[in-house]
Amino acid sequence: MTALGDRLKRLIAAQGPVNVSDYMATCLYDPAHGYYMSHEPFGLEGDFTTAPEISQMFGELLAAWLYNAWVEAGRPLPATVVEIGPGRGTLMQDMLRVFSKLDGRFLPAVTVALVETSPRLSGIQKARLASAPKLPVWHTDIATLPDTPLFIVGNEIFDAIPIRQYVRVKEGWRERLVALDDKDDFRFVAGPGTPDPALLPAVAKRAPAGTIVEFAPARSALMDKIAARIAAKGGAGLFIDYGYLEPGTGDTLQALRQHAYDDVFAHPGEADLTAHVDFAALAAAAGAAGLQTQLSTQGDFLLKFGLLERAGHLGAGGDAVLQARLQAEVERLARPDQMGTLFKVLELKAGRTA
Repeated sequence: MTALGDRLKRLIAAQGPVNVSDYMATCLYDPAHGYYMSHEPFGLEGDFTTAPEISQMFGELLAAWLYNAWVEAGRPLPATVVEIGPGRGTLMQDMLRVFSKLDGRFLPAVTVALVETSPRLSGIQKARLASAPKLPVWHTDIATLPDTPLFIVGNEIFDAIPIRQYVRVKEGWRERLVALDDKDDFRFVAGPGTPDPALLPAVAKRAPAGTIVEFAPARSALMDKIAARIAAKGGAGLFIDYGYLEPGTGDTLQALRQHAYDDVFAHPGEADLTAHVDFAALAAAAGAAGLQTQLSTQGDFLLKFGLLERAGHLGAGGDAVLQARLQAEVERLARPDQMGTLFKVLELKAGRTA
């Protein structure tokens, strides 16, 4: 058991079971031993690979989308271009390169910002972006961003925000908690808490015992803050993550370690814990703030915005090795049996659809 796992066990033994949200938050964000505070999660040497690490084309297309959103908004200045949860800085590096080529007046006129809570990751990002066309300004919360139109992107940010789970038992729905068994091992139990019936998906009414539903109030709260900024000052947002487009039931809590699935209790603080994102809930939060919303799959979005054309341009005149690499990148990003369908896209823009 990890040092953080031992500490969690002592806490549960002394104070009783904790909910899934608190377990996730401790495993991921504990200042001393939390996964994102102490580990290198990204790339081949980490535990998982994100789309920006797979291909430069991903960041290039997202940059084109953000720039076009700025143009559609009337080219407002001053304005702030933001990435939230920027990982190793790869996505922003690719976007800044595209911004500098699309419009020589754009980058000098806007503020570029990164929102990052991990000091360790901030250091990695600063090293990577030291020679970028424009050096971003770092923030730990969107509340401190400049009070200007906001053009924001987030890739695989919401899946790492803790969730709460409820399980169907004979007596009804009860909150799922993390407790200890008689061997001092972690286990799930049904606690006394009950969900608001109005929040349960329609299919939950007929769900058998053992069925699990997930809620993510912290995710909705973050979307509320982002949407309120865009509604008040203008701008647009683009968020990509793995998840589902319609509310449903099921346990999506998972751990990843060394590019393989792990037991969620096996390595607290040393494995990434995530859960699928309810995109309908995020879109509803943004819509409640008065924003236009558009949902799609990652594959459809990237193909619509020129993935094949960009691959063709990069591969023009290249050898067979380059052609094969680009084809593999396109397939990894867009094929339905790879990232194309599992990953979803939420587009936000100021102003309701007519």
